Order: sequence, then structure tokens, then C-alpha cells
Amino acid sequence: MRKLKIGVVGAGLIGQVEHIPNLLRLTARFEVSGIADASTMMREELARRGFSVYSDYRQLLELGLDAILIAAPDQYHAEITLASLDKGINVFCEKPLCFSVAEAKEIAMAQQHSGKVVQVGYMKRFDPNYELLLSMVPRNADGLRMINVEVQDPDSWPFTQHQGNFVKFDDVPASIIQEGSARRVEQVRRATGRTLTGAEMWGFTNSYCSSLIHDINAVHGLLDVMGLDTSKVIGAAFFANGDGGHGTVRLKGRDAIWQMTHLFVPKIADYNERIALYFDDVVFELTFPSPYLNHFPTKLTVARSDGNVWQKTEYRAGYEEAFIRELIGFWESVVEGAAIRNNIAAATRDLALAAALAEYALASQVAA
Repeated sequence: MRKLKIGVVGAGLIGQVEHIPNLLRLTARFEVSGIADASTMMREELARRGFSVYSDYRQLLELGLDAILIAAPDQYHAEITLASLDKGINVFCEKPLCFSVAEAKEIAMAQQHSGKVVQVGYMKRFDPNYELLLSMVPRNADGLRMINVEVQDPDSWPFTQHQGNFVKFDDVPASIIQEGSARRVEQVRRATGRTLTGAEMWGFTNSYCSSLIHDINAVHGLLDVMGLDTSKVIGAAFFANGDGGHGTVRLKGRDAIWQMTHLFVPKIADYNERIALYFDDVVFELTFPSPYLNHFPTKLTVARSDGNVWQKTEYRAGYEEAFIRELIGFWESVVEGAAIRNNIAAATRDLALAAALAEYALASQVAA
């Protein structure tokens, strides 16, 4: 089995809780050659754990890597992806791939030129029960009436206290923070056509591009197997001072809608994320655990009626961890030439919908 030399950029929450430990679990497939992080204290901690550490991702690119895993702040995803492709390095990039469709197209051109793999970190596509739902939904979607997505999110604090090795430092230089903030403002302006601040910026970058982007991608996968596509946005809003994001989309050729809502509920130590598909005669529902809890199975239920007799069946396809399975999928794409499950085209479609939702939400706020 070929082992890929991989570098990791960013040792924040998702890097520490998921990607770095999971790469170490997959030692037959990956060798962690180095980790880059802007925090001196984080680098010292990682060095104590035996990792080779670097202050700048460009140093990783000179190590002769086969692949790089990008878990840096979102506004650096595009730059690091492009620089890695330029060096002939395969890329696993956490979502979002970038903020704008224009940037995604630039990445697509670079990927085509390099011939390397770019996979985006939408782990839900590798969830065993999501895969089971894909096999169960009707290919003829005539009876589809609505798709509903709802996310109640306290952020990560209830789910990191038991993570014994998780540490957080606040020594990133102010100049880097300021540069990153300016970079994000410009990239979001490119995505939305406006300079966003405050609640609008938070709603777009977090509720839409950090949280709901997962569900947008997952629903797009379900629409694909049903032979459906989205039509126009008919509703969208940022609310709760940007802690909430909502959107409603019509489905092309069907008298059906897809609605989605994400809301931070900061003082409730519980997480609930559900995708429900309502047909004339059946309701499918996926309920996801917090992404920071490993091997907690997603619950898939199917409800039907025979006259007055109602029945709800729960399915469990296994306890495999989606975060681990997506890394295996990445390895298979790089080493064995397997199809890339979450490619640039999929990410571009997701970003296009996020931008359309933002356009409607921002126009509605101005009108109000």
C-alpha cells in the first residue's frame, strides 16, 4: 500500500479534533511530514507531541509532499490550494473551498493544468447513513413536496471538553489577524458584490459558508440521484444578529421547495442537524450528531402509512466515521485514480447557491 507524504496547514479545532488524529489512525496510507500553524505556542505544543512544525505553509511545500490538507482559516483556502497545485501537490481542502465562484473557477483551471486531485472536506457525503439514503430515495421524484434542513448549533464548546489533547492559544500576531480580516472582506466582496460588515458578514461566512454549506452539498447530492436541480431563490435572510441564516429555493420542474435554516443557540449544550425529504407517501429524515463527536451514528428514519397504520423505521448502516472515510476516499483518488466524490465542480455549485441566497437576503434587508 502506497503511503502519501502529507502536510497539514492549520492546527485549530478541526485540525486537532479530527484531521490530525485521523491521519495518524491511517498510518498505512499517510505519513504526516509536517504541520504549519501561525501560533508559536501551538507549534511548541505540536513539537512536544513529536511533529515537525513550521510557521508558514510555504515551508511545507518544499518538503516533497504528495498531498496537503488545508485546515487554515477560510480566507486562506484558495491561496494555499493554488500554491499547492502549482507545486504539483494533491489537495484536500476543508470547506468552503473558497468564498466566490470566481475563485473556484481559478482553482478549477489550476487543477486541470496540474492534473492533481482536489477534494473538498464535505464529510457528510461519506456518512454511511447518508449513502444508505442515497440508495433509498425514489429516482422518480414526482411525489416530492419539500426538503427541509434545520441546524441548531451551540458552536463547538460542549463537544471539546472531553477531547483531552485539544488546546487553544491566542498568540497569533495581530498583524496576521488583521491581514486575514482584510483578506476575508475582499473575498466576500468578490463573492457577493458588496462590502459586508457585522451581522451580514457573520451570517454569510458562518451560517451560509461554514455551516449550511455542508447541507447544501448533501442536498445537492440527493437532488442528483433524483434527477432534480434547483430553480430560483424565493426567500433568504440573515437574522439573530447574523447568528441565523435562512434560505428557500424552488426545485426545477416540481411544485416543491427546499428550505434551510442554521441558527447558533449559544447557551444550549446540544446540537441538532436534520435533513428531511417529504414525499406524498414517505418521509425520509437524517439526523446528524455534532461533527466533533466521532463514531456517533447518524440516524436515518423512514416513515410510511398503510391507511391509518403509521410506521417509522430506523436504519443504521454502521459506526464508521465519515471524517476518516473521506480521508480514505482522498487516498483512493490520489493513489488508485478513484472518482473524486467532492470535487471542485460540486463546491462551485454550492458556492453559487450560497451567493444567490446572500443576494436575496441582502436585497431584502435593504428593502426592509
